[in-house]
Amino acid sequence: MNAKRLLSLILTAVPFVAICFSVPLWDRVYPLVFGLPFNLFWLVAWIPLTSLCMWGVYRIGSWKDAGSSGKESAR
Repeated sequence: MNAKRLLSLILTAVPFVAICFSVPLWDRVYPLVFGLPFNLFWLVAWIPLTSLCMWGVYRIGSWKDAGSSGKESAR
């Protein structure tokens, strides 16, 4: 597996793991962050962070496409 594909997979998995599997680590009301319980802040913060991760995956994929000539090789 090449490095760009691996990085894309990692960037895709990070938000999923951060939202789904980290909840038991911090599932409590205190501390408050910006007036929100930490668990709500964490989940809301991952909305834009997920978009950033997906943008990174898009950029990695667009670099791969930019290197090709745009024509598929006939095999």
